[in-house]
Amino acid sequence: MSTQTPTKRPNTFLEIIFNIAIPSVILMKLSGDEYLGTVYALILALLFPLGYGLYDFVKNKSMNFIALLGFVSTLLTGGIGLFELDVQWLAIKEAAIPSAIGLVVLISGFWGKPLIAKILLNPLVFNLELIYQTLENKNKTDEFKAKIQRANHFLSTTFVFSAAMNYLLAKWIVVSPAGTTEFNEQLGEMTLLSYPVIAIPSMIMLIAIMFYVVRSTMKLTDLKLDNILNSEK
Repeated sequence: MSTQTPTKRPNTFLEIIFNIAIPSVILMKLSGDEYLGTVYALILALLFPLGYGLYDFVKNKSMNFIALLGFVSTLLTGGIGLFELDVQWLAIKEAAIPSAIGLVVLISGFWGKPLIAKILLNPLVFNLELIYQTLENKNKTDEFKAKIQRANHFLSTTFVFSAAMNYLLAKWIVVSPAGTTEFNEQLGEMTLLSYPVIAIPSMIMLIAIMFYVVRSTMKLTDLKLDNILNSEK
């Protein structure tokens, strides 16, 4: 029997600290001319998410598609600020990143390999061998695939929500020209608010989707939760 090395899960606390908290404080408190100034404050603030992304890549020896888009998003934010582009591009960029992820999720379903299955149906969590065998014995495999496809559509919808909220948040908060102290402060405020306004609701949606998948699996297989969970791992 082959063993599978568990994938290291991201540290949510560190992600919040390096990607949200520290950059927001730097942009909001150190962008004035009496401190770092707009350019150096922006560069320093962007170094933290970029540095953490590189550290995570080196540590785990891999970078998934979503993490790569996050890395690109940080570089684009820096480019908009440093080259003093129209702030309209910031709102477009904020909407474009989750839209691209949502499109990938949607297309993965049409390819017959829905991304939701890779995210939720983890052999370290679920007893997939028992689940698939039971579904086959009950002739419920096609119905289960339809449920997974629907869950994949739900997941794509969460990114549509994220794209819309990112765009509205950027348009509402960041109104000052790039390259100014006010732009940096507003960018920090937007970054700080993105967690309670966007990240937490999206997380709740993902939990609801997970609940839907688990309930559908239990209903189609007539197995209890203790049976479908892989207690050995």
